Amino acid sequence: MFTPVQAIGRLTIGYVRNLGRMGWFILYSLYMIVRSPGSPVYILKQMRFIGTKSLFVIVLTAAFTGMVLGLQGYYTLAKFGSEGMLGTAVALSLIRELGPVLSALMVTGRAGSAITAEIGIMRISEQIDALETMALDPFKYLVTPKFVAAMISMPLLCAIFDVVGIYGGWLVGVKLLGVNPGAYFYEMEKSVMWRDVYSGMVKSFSFGVIIAWIGCYKGYFSGPGAEGVSRATTESVVLTSVIILVWDYFLTSILL
Repeated sequence: MFTPVQAIGRLTIGYVRNLGRMGWFILYSLYMIVRSPGSPVYILKQMRFIGTKSLFVIVLTAAFTGMVLGLQGYYTLAKFGSEGMLGTAVALSLIRELGPVLSALMVTGRAGSAITAEIGIMRISEQIDALETMALDPFKYLVTPKFVAAMISMPLLCAIFDVVGIYGGWLVGVKLLGVNPGAYFYEMEKSVMWRDVYSGMVKSFSFGVIIAWIGCYKGYFSGPGAEGVSRATTESVVLTSVIILVWDYFLTSILL
């Protein structure tokens, strides 16, 4: 008679335990960043992996996102005779929302999954246990360089996404649909404020923390065997994407 209640209790305790472990993980990671962020060589290596190697997918996604915004925005604004506001619509959409969110989702799929798989393989092959046996903190060598690299790389990737997306909208709006190029950039310059850029950078910075946090956590506590690593990688991508979207809503409500 108590079996369903016991099952619910076990699930609840398991979720609470995981939440506590995740909270401890990020707090200790941030503490280690302040205390000992790791070798600059490791950080640069991770910046190359997270940032430089993500450039292609970021540029490609940004170009077509801006082109779609230019196309859809033009036909929407044309109904009100406001085609000259196309630059404002494209720029604000990218800088405030689409740039940080889409760049974070692309990096999650490309780099976040790889981070989880890398640390997960080190866990099941007992390399992390070997570091602990030699009295070396695994966080210093495996976790904090990824945190620092993600926090630096994500705002830069977001800035590149915004610029490429704006010029993608310019390509469609000005070159294809005939919007006045002066109006495109003038209205954009008049409407985009520092607060818009600041909010986008804050979002991308926090998304970098989330990507490194979930990716490293899932890999560090992955299950045994290849199946455990594959499950951890899938959970990492899904959970990171969901948290990014939820956190974006709360940040938007705060930064407006």
